[in-house]
Amino acid sequence: MANKDYVRRGRGAPKKSAKKQPSRKKPWRSGLLALLLVGSFGYGLYLLNSDPEPEQPIVQQQTSTSKPKAKKDLPPPPEEKWEYVESLPNREVEVIAKEVEVSKIPYVMQCGAYKKQSQAEERKLAIAFQGISSNVIKKDGSSWYRVVLGPYKFKRDAEKDRHKLQRAKIEPCAIWKENF
Repeated sequence: MANKDYVRRGRGAPKKSAKKQPSRKKPWRSGLLALLLVGSFGYGLYLLNSDPEPEQPIVQQQTSTSKPKAKKDLPPPPEEKWEYVESLPNREVEVIAKEVEVSKIPYVMQCGAYKKQSQAEERKLAIAFQGISSNVIKKDGSSWYRVVLGPYKFKRDAEKDRHKLQRAKIEPCAIWKENF
């Protein structure tokens, strides 16, 4: 039995498409259009350059005995309306600085808690590369190794170090107010 193409069975004979031959545009038309565009552009440039110069006013010849006409006199400069120009250099400002409260309990920053001491030492080393010293602490009765920075007298100092560690992608670090 001969092989049959069952996929084409219901479609019938393939139709031959009538290919249209591309219409040949006449090249002289596009050339003429390009020539007209370039010519009109050049003519526009010519018109811009050939604008007449503005007329100069006719100046009468002055005789040696006549005085030249003076240009219009400028008005006097305006007087200053503001007083701060003279008063500002002589003024003093008094600033009353707030007293910073120093807490009795120092601030401590914790940058991780790990089950293995080797992981805590790796974090301590990463912090040391940023120029900040830290400690690994293990509390009695706990199996966690905590990486701790501080103590800090002011919270602002702890925040400054935390931002430095954040820029180095060492996160998360939390600031606590407690005794270790």
